[in-house]
Amino acid sequence: MKLSIILVNQNLHRPLRQAMYALKQAIQSLDAELIVVDNASTDRSVVMLTDEFQDVNVIQNIKPVGFATAVNQGIKASTGDYVLVQSPTVITAEDSLEKLLAFVEAHADTGGLSVRMLDAEGNFIADSKRAMPTQWIRFFGATGLSKLFSKSQLFSHHYHSGWGEEFENTETDVLNNCFMLLRRSVLNEVGLFDERFKAYGQEIDLSYRIRLAGYKNFYFAKTFVIQQSVPPVSKWSWHFIKHFYGAMLIFAAKYLLKMPELKLKAMPRWSAPAYEFKQ
Repeated sequence: MKLSIILVNQNLHRPLRQAMYALKQAIQSLDAELIVVDNASTDRSVVMLTDEFQDVNVIQNIKPVGFATAVNQGIKASTGDYVLVQSPTVITAEDSLEKLLAFVEAHADTGGLSVRMLDAEGNFIADSKRAMPTQWIRFFGATGLSKLFSKSQLFSHHYHSGWGEEFENTETDVLNNCFMLLRRSVLNEVGLFDERFKAYGQEIDLSYRIRLAGYKNFYFAKTFVIQQSVPPVSKWSWHFIKHFYGAMLIFAAKYLLKMPELKLKAMPRWSAPAYEFKQ
């Protein structure tokens, strides 16, 4: 099996249906499987999948679990050489997956890959080239943890410089968890998603572990996917505060005493580096 595509769904029946039809078109010429981990949905998601996508492997959770746990369920059930973790709100262009796989296979040092994302009106979504969230930058600066990353400037306030090019393939520190193509052999080496991160931060942790192992994460700009709009999460809710800021504490506790200094190498000739670094 070449590719396993994993979607974690929770009460997103309508966007999930559109995402599934787009994926069915995109994998027509690929040796691929579709896996949906339904996280105790109370809408028509499971009924829709059963009625319209009988060849899809549906893993149904009776009770909700954290995002990282749900993704790991899908990865453990999959068999592909590559694993795509995709949000149910993303619509994949028909030739996107073939282009992404061709890039990864041509660059053996690739651990993970994100892609150019557009909104429903065709506007570029800046988070496609995902940088560290501002709140994380401030937290690590305030606690002194940013010194651990001084060589790579992972948490530098100047990190965004040079990130204006939408159509340039670049190396990136953090993969976007709405669309992450991962090499299974790298996952076998660095481990799956850390399930202590319930809702936020799991992609930051995995992206960092991939780079610590000597692989590179890339933003691929030569194709696109469409991100459907969904109701925003309230940043004043207890769920957001608990899991978003709690993820920072988990990350800090995990790496505070043993995080090695991360140095970035120059990019290949096909693309310029996405960030500055010191020798």
